[in-house]
Amino acid sequence: MDIITLIGLLAGLAALVGGFLQEGGSLSGLLQPNAALIVFGGTLAAVLVSFPASRLRTVPSALRMAFGRRQDDDEAKAEELIAMSVITRRTGVLALEKRAEEHPDPFTREGLLLIVDGNDPSQVRQILELEMDAAEAKYEGYAKIFEAAGGYAPTMGIIGTVMGLIHVLGSLSDPSTLGSSIAVAFTATLYGVASANLIFLPIASKIKSRSQSELSSMEMLMVGILALQNGDHPQLVRKKLNSFLGAAASPEPSAEPRGRR
Repeated sequence: MDIITLIGLLAGLAALVGGFLQEGGSLSGLLQPNAALIVFGGTLAAVLVSFPASRLRTVPSALRMAFGRRQDDDEAKAEELIAMSVITRRTGVLALEKRAEEHPDPFTREGLLLIVDGNDPSQVRQILELEMDAAEAKYEGYAKIFEAAGGYAPTMGIIGTVMGLIHVLGSLSDPSTLGSSIAVAFTATLYGVASANLIFLPIASKIKSRSQSELSSMEMLMVGILALQNGDHPQLVRKKLNSFLGAAASPEPSAEPRGRR
């Protein structure tokens, strides 16, 4: 569990509730089951209509990506590739066959097997870039679900408020209850705007941030794997990979382009 994400959500909710209570509001005034049903039920229904079942089944994976703790092991991956470059310089890429078959990371395993099988470097790059494109599309799909929920929730809040006001205007025979009834009606807007800006949209942003980190790691692995196939010196491999780790890069341009074509 990524504690920072959880703390951020709880801190945002605490700030809203705390500010409301400081102004003299009561906690019971914020707990309106009917408003919650309209906003969250309507948002859920809109999301269900917007996406196919195959996309909706990815929600648990999206939540794991947003709230799970990402292992920041890019430096270890880089050191592993550098160690492999020492082997390939001495005995060739075929010496990596056993390690490739047993490697726990699917992307690294596929890349190593491609170069061990003697594929052309351009084909290796193309296949790995296709894998990266597929991962990018998958992560983008994760984020779009929560972005859609963040767009629908405020609208559902407004709908709930309008429905509440219709009920209020239909009960003008008792003016003494108008104030509390209007306050209850506007609670739906609060639910919609707060859930969009504290839950749905921040989760989508977190997924996008995590996806950029994952794609950067995959690109680093691709550059390292191509360097192994090219037989680059370990020091040159280190310089190439350091550019992805934020370390000081060599002033000379590297043999491999940093960006994808």
